[in-house]
Amino acid sequence: MVVGKRVMKTIRFIATWGYVGLSPKAPGTIGTLATLPLAYLLMAWGAYPHMVVTFLLTIFAIFICVSYENFYQTHDSKEIVIDEVVGFLITMAWLPLTWQSFVLGFIFFRFFDILKPFPIGWLDKNLKGGFGVVADDIAAGIISNILLQWIYNQTAWLGESLVL
Repeated sequence: MVVGKRVMKTIRFIATWGYVGLSPKAPGTIGTLATLPLAYLLMAWGAYPHMVVTFLLTIFAIFICVSYENFYQTHDSKEIVIDEVVGFLITMAWLPLTWQSFVLGFIFFRFFDILKPFPIGWLDKNLKGGFGVVADDIAAGIISNILLQWIYNQTAWLGESLVL
């Protein structure tokens, strides 16, 4: 399939989350940091809008990653950070809107995304294509969220929600 330069520039812009993925150092971490405003906005809107947007963005991210990989003939390029965006939004779902949630969510998500313990590492190594790019970040987000939900329900560490 022939894709125009303008279309590929748009796909690269989206895949790199506004080119933050082009950072020479720690593009995944920078991509996660660049997701904080969106996560804050979605959390302020409420749990259901957060989940709907996250689901739709996940599907969209898979298609963007497929297009990026097909054009550049590469798999899971470091500059693709839309997968970190999706993973972090999953991490932050159904949590209180507090600075503690953001700090622990960021730490947990980056920990699991970088170290890739089982099953995250297995997904990263065995799934190909656009879904493979996003799947390990989905898993890191789910595991991070489960830990944060446990902390939220068993302790007061995540504080009280900052209602707008």
